[in-house]
Amino acid sequence: MSGESILIIEDERKIARLIQLELEHEGYETEAASTGFSGLEAFKRGQWDLVLLDVMLPELSGMEVLRRIRSISKTPVILLTARDSLPDKVSGLDLGANDYITKPFEIEELLARIRACLRMSVAYKASQKEERYELGDLAIDVQTREVTRESKPIELTPREFDLLVFLVSHKSQVLSREQIIEHVWGYDYYGETNVVDVYIRYLRKKVDTHFSKPYIHTVRGVGYTMKE
Repeated sequence: MSGESILIIEDERKIARLIQLELEHEGYETEAASTGFSGLEAFKRGQWDLVLLDVMLPELSGMEVLRRIRSISKTPVILLTARDSLPDKVSGLDLGANDYITKPFEIEELLARIRACLRMSVAYKASQKEERYELGDLAIDVQTREVTRESKPIELTPREFDLLVFLVSHKSQVLSREQIIEHVWGYDYYGETNVVDVYIRYLRKKVDTHFSKPYIHTVRGVGYTMKE
């Protein structure tokens, strides 16, 4: 029996009930909410290990619920949606979602993604025990999520920040795209790994482009490393 607590925010009651029954059978503690506002209130009331969040919700959209959750918590969130377009996925992941599963889905796949997400959450928390990282003139405060270079503040999205912390916490190590996907996105990824290249490009523009020397380096055919 797992004992982890999972909040389900889903307006289709049959789907929510099916998920709830399956999760409770697996030993998870659950609660279900059917609107954006009620889901957000339930999140604030409880101590949750993971949130399953539908994108299309009444009263308050799933994306807005995710944005508000991320403003106060790093609790893992898996988005549930009927949409399968890349912009929707990127938007959700960029707001800080840990995974994205498209309806209809097999319950076995959802359970596998939940297990993977919870595992990666534990590993990520362990990797962030350090409160501050420094590399040359780059400074990262994990608790406040503030980043500076040459004492100048750098604004990063939640995903960019997590990627930067993972890179700098493994400085001078060459990290493959698969390793980065596993530890930063925190789920079993079945598609292309070019999402890593996209976010590395975003990060370079903010962290390296306007400064005298780059810290993020490409190792051709392998992946990326961060070093002076």
